[in-house]
Amino acid sequence: MKLWGGRFTKETNELVQEFNESLSFDQTFYHQDIRGSKAHVTMLAKQHILTEEERDTILQGLTDLEQDLETGVLTFDEDLEDIHSYVESHLIDRVGEVGKKLHTGRSRNDQVALDMKLYIRDEVNATDELLHKLIKSLVRIMEENKETYLPGFTHLQKAQPTTLAHHVGAYVEMFIRDRERCKDIYKRLNLCPLGSGALAGTTYPLDREYTASLLEFDGATRNSMDSVSDRDYLIEFLNALSLIMMHLSRFCEELILWNSNEYQFVEMDDSYSTGSSIMPQKKNPDIAELIRGKSGRVYGHLMALFTTMKALPLAYNKDMQEDKEGAFDAIYTTKSCLVLFEGMISTISFRPEKMAESAKHGFTNATDAADYLVNKGVPFRDAHGIVGQLVLTCIEKKIPLDDLSLDEYKKISPVFEEDIYDAISMQHCVERRNTKGAPGLQATEEAIAFYQDYLKQK
Repeated sequence: MKLWGGRFTKETNELVQEFNESLSFDQTFYHQDIRGSKAHVTMLAKQHILTEEERDTILQGLTDLEQDLETGVLTFDEDLEDIHSYVESHLIDRVGEVGKKLHTGRSRNDQVALDMKLYIRDEVNATDELLHKLIKSLVRIMEENKETYLPGFTHLQKAQPTTLAHHVGAYVEMFIRDRERCKDIYKRLNLCPLGSGALAGTTYPLDREYTASLLEFDGATRNSMDSVSDRDYLIEFLNALSLIMMHLSRFCEELILWNSNEYQFVEMDDSYSTGSSIMPQKKNPDIAELIRGKSGRVYGHLMALFTTMKALPLAYNKDMQEDKEGAFDAIYTTKSCLVLFEGMISTISFRPEKMAESAKHGFTNATDAADYLVNKGVPFRDAHGIVGQLVLTCIEKKIPLDDLSLDEYKKISPVFEEDIYDAISMQHCVERRNTKGAPGLQATEEAIAFYQDYLKQK
């Protein structure tokens, strides 16, 4: 059954029908379509547009239809245009002529806008829950590694010593921002478009605020043309998903490097690794690599929707049907990556001794050696040059600053004393950094306490 056709004298061309249909993918939100229909018919009865008996008949028909779809009694293999046609057609088959009254006072334009908002609202919440779980796992890693020292990098060059807790905490901050974006998107999308009609409302005395309350929206949208043509919230969500994927990808890139033979900072669990078909020694970080790779897939869906929307005049245009498949895939991809990454990071093995040794041999304590001289009265610019000479000597000898003898220190500057070794120890270098946000133990414990309180607030 088509929801249109009265003014047509020919059947739709078969290729046009195939090109035009959306049931193959918009069946994804049949729950949302039925939920919106239930709210709509309840409002119609409240406004005396339908009788209570008609309302109850339609509601029961919709409930039975949803149950049959959930249990597999019904499938989506029929030649119908979209989910709206599917639901209404099957409702009429079940309850008769009264089912034809369901569409009173609405259009597929405001109906699909509602379905998509309900769907995205659910997915925003589901994504937020996955982020919460990931942050919880990362905070646990922080608690266990407050004094696990490793090199911090700039330009992919070893720079200054930090801790694994501090490094992981940087990603906690990223994922907290991702959660905040989800909450912001939820606030902006949570207005109900149903009742906007095709673009100019309707002559029926609908109570749009009542419908909005039934569907747990904060209220009804304020402009009917914008209501049916707005996809900003979807673009925002795809942007938020792209940022989540970027953060996951950056973390995966580091884990891939850390897992390499050159670093050996971590070892991936066997359950999150794969082997080679030809090289028996290989243990590949394929999950991390795939997550890194799939970030481009999500970016692509964001750019596709931007491109689809960029030149559309008001109000609804069929181009907007292209919002769904990309969005569904981006959501599925990001949620899958969050689940897999959380499992991978929760089972990973860290190697503190390798990390600490790398920090020492990377001269990450060179800045602290310069600070030592400054505290002895040497101007910083001179101290910088002195330590540069020390580093050059160590490179020639292939040793870290810690292994240079006091005599060799004094050859370059007589200011050095025995206490230089305490000043440049990894523990001392890190522990002195206790300003807010730094890797020192006190600062780290304060950060962890904040994150633990944050997680309790959900």
